[in-house]
Amino acid sequence: MNHLASETLQNALSALAGFLEADDAELESLVVIGGSALITLGIISRTTKDVDIMAGVDPERGLVDPRPLSEALKAAADKVARELQLDPHWLNIGPADQVLAGLPEGFLSRLTRHEYGPCLTIFYLDRFDLIHLKLFAIVDQGAGRHVRDLASLQPTDAKLMLAARWVLTQDVA
Repeated sequence: MNHLASETLQNALSALAGFLEADDAELESLVVIGGSALITLGIISRTTKDVDIMAGVDPERGLVDPRPLSEALKAAADKVARELQLDPHWLNIGPADQVLAGLPEGFLSRLTRHEYGPCLTIFYLDRFDLIHLKLFAIVDQGAGRHVRDLASLQPTDAKLMLAARWVLTQDVA
C-alpha cells in the first residue's frame, strides 16, 4: 500500500473529484484535518496513510457529521484506492467525533476552501486550529509524529497557552 506524500495526496483528491463528477454525484464538502491537511498546506513534508475527515460542511447548517459517507463518495474512494494502490480506508472518518466534543471558538470562520472540481470541496484548518488539534492529539494519543507536526506549526507561547486551555475542555478518556 502506498502512503500519501504531497503529490500522491493531490492526485488522490483530484481522482476522487473526477470519479465523483463522472458519476454525476452531489457536491461533497468536507473538513480535512491531520497530516493530510498539514501536507496540503505545505507545513510538513512527511507522508500519511490517510485523509482524516472531521466534518461535512452544509451551507445552511455549518459543520455536520460526515457519517455515514455517501454511497457516491465511498464508491469514488474505493476506485481511487484501487487505482493508486492506497489503503482501502484511506478516506478516514475517525476524527468525526471531535465536532461533538467541541472546537475552538471561530473554527468555521477560519477554514480555507479548496475546490477540486464541481463535486468536491475540501476545507482545511487555519494554523491556529491545527495547533489546538495537534496539542490535543499529543495528549490523547501520545507524542511521536504529533510533536513533530506541532513543532512544524511553529506556535507562539501565547497560541500554545490558548490551545492548552482548550485541550483542558476536551474529554481525553
